[in-house]
Amino acid sequence: MNGVDGTVVEIACDESGFSGTNLLDSATPVFTHASVDLGVDEAAELIRTLRSSFRLSLNELKSGQFLRGPHADAASEWLLAALQGRAHVHLVDKEYFLITRIVDLFLAEPSYAAGTRLTESRRPAALALYRAGQGCGQGWSDFLATFVDLVRAKRRHQPARGSLEHFFQARDALKAAGLGAEAEGVLNGLSRTRVRAVLSRLARDDRSIPPPLEPMLPALAETVLFWSGGQRQVLVIHDEQSALTADRLRRLQHVLIEGADLSAAGAHAPGTPPAVVSPLAGLVTVDSRDDPRVQVADLLAGVARRSPNVGNGGPLQPFLSPTSLCDPER
Repeated sequence: MNGVDGTVVEIACDESGFSGTNLLDSATPVFTHASVDLGVDEAAELIRTLRSSFRLSLNELKSGQFLRGPHADAASEWLLAALQGRAHVHLVDKEYFLITRIVDLFLAEPSYAAGTRLTESRRPAALALYRAGQGCGQGWSDFLATFVDLVRAKRRHQPARGSLEHFFQARDALKAAGLGAEAEGVLNGLSRTRVRAVLSRLARDDRSIPPPLEPMLPALAETVLFWSGGQRQVLVIHDEQSALTADRLRRLQHVLIEGADLSAAGAHAPGTPPAVVSPLAGLVTVDSRDDPRVQVADLLAGVARRSPNVGNGGPLQPFLSPTSLCDPER
């Protein structure tokens, strides 16, 4: 990487599959975050073509109606062809995301870099537990559900003892299923002392810890890192999203400065430190009805989330982030 040089590119984004803290909703097992590098006029022309060629509604074009239309397959194929080289999708398997949260919160120091390529050293542990637990039926479901219950609610004091005990009971039941040494090593590393300490910080609203059940932040970080390429800053144009608060975005900017390789060797005068610039220039939220670029991102996110073979080759493969939070073999 040669370092961010101050050049700014505007990238429009939207998501599909957001379910709040209900990350175990069987109707939306994956979350997709799509981004497009299009000008406003280009996006508007793309939408006009979709409407005229495939007889779509004249109202705001949303992915739901787009995919329910009589020509959905042909329209999706045309859209993907039109976006080649101009779009990107970050995919999050919600169950896998929860396992990365358990590892990042309880086996490492929580940070806003968690769940991104900046913490790839933790990925093997999460992947081992995810793969081993998938075949454990109700025991796996109980383990994930007790974790969600443990960290979902903001509490003014220590969490209810019952929630903590239920989490460890579910952990022990999962261990009894015989997951193998690597996965069991992850479970054995979960200590009551450590879990209580992290929960106490959450109860005190320690904002250095990212929200435990929010996949939007690592997805946004990966989107910025992709479009920056270490060379330019990214101004994100995003559909209105409550998860993207000013405080969280400031913390994310700092994480991207600290984690990315911004050592611009040879790009600054001898004896003068290189300018340190975050790849994230800023974020502007808009009403998707007012920005055709965001509408296109919404369409792509919806197509990706509902694709039966997403992540397994096919026309979506060129768009998918290799650092998506999912099992690379699935």
